[in-house]
Amino acid sequence: MKNLNEDLKTGQFKQIYLLYGEEGYLKRQYRDRFIRAMLPEGDTMNYAHYEGKNINVREVIDLAETLPFFAERRLIVFEDTGFFKSAGAELADYIKDMPDTTYFIFVENEVDKRSRLYKAVKAKGYIVELSTQDEGTLKRWIQGIVRREKKQIPDSVILYFLNKVGTDMENIQRELEKVFCYSLERQEITKEDIDAVCVTQITNHIFDMVNAVADKNQRKALDLYYDLLALKEPPMRILFLMIRQYRILFQVKGLLGQGYGKKEIASKAGLHPFAAGKYMEQAKRFRMSELRTVMEDGADIEQRVKTGLLTDNLAVELFIVKYSGKV
Repeated sequence: MKNLNEDLKTGQFKQIYLLYGEEGYLKRQYRDRFIRAMLPEGDTMNYAHYEGKNINVREVIDLAETLPFFAERRLIVFEDTGFFKSAGAELADYIKDMPDTTYFIFVENEVDKRSRLYKAVKAKGYIVELSTQDEGTLKRWIQGIVRREKKQIPDSVILYFLNKVGTDMENIQRELEKVFCYSLERQEITKEDIDAVCVTQITNHIFDMVNAVADKNQRKALDLYYDLLALKEPPMRILFLMIRQYRILFQVKGLLGQGYGKKEIASKAGLHPFAAGKYMEQAKRFRMSELRTVMEDGADIEQRVKTGLLTDNLAVELFIVKYSGKV
């Protein structure tokens, strides 16, 4: 991101940019900033946007060959095209000799680094992966937004907020706007403000359910389950997410047993570093044999629902009751 910010600051742009990765908020932010920086405001004559699969590459090339209309450059933006997974060979050949006045920005979720188009873009432009941000970066970003609103938020409250709303930056921004409106007359944001207006992400809700099961707090585990049902979450999706949680815990506990730290566990388990810390703490509350039994039982319950031996709602309720009951 440092190189992107430098290009935006100096106005010395690469001819092609590829922005890819999991963090949609950052991809959209940089896409919009480059569009504003590369073209005069309101210039629709020299701007084109293509999105989705089945884009006519010949049409794109014809447009790219057209000189800009009373402007320095022509800008073409591509989003979620899949060109970097397949069907990008023709465009890869073209960009080697594309006019100096034409600029491309690609915004993709996934890319194949072995593809011809990826290699062609790398040779002529700049590629940056915009992945989910770590805990420290998110905390600094939230603090910056809060300061701009002339408010304050303690570090402990930021962590509480992230635990509740998750690490998706677009969702964080939406939830912060709700908090700002709710605490309009006060300077400091509190946990009570967050509880009053922020929506708990379902994955965090499931995390709390598993914690309640580990604590043998049956009433809390069932209350959380009924809350999810009230939010129209299907019982089998809840069961799937619970079993997925136990599967992650099983993997994390195994990695902990091998002596891996948070960064390595996050990488090997495919977790956000912030979430990895939470899973590491939760995993300590279970034995490996316990986690294995729960996963096997969950698969058995799913089979019994599919064969009509149990209704989905009752099946999940029995699962929670069984594992949250005091021994």
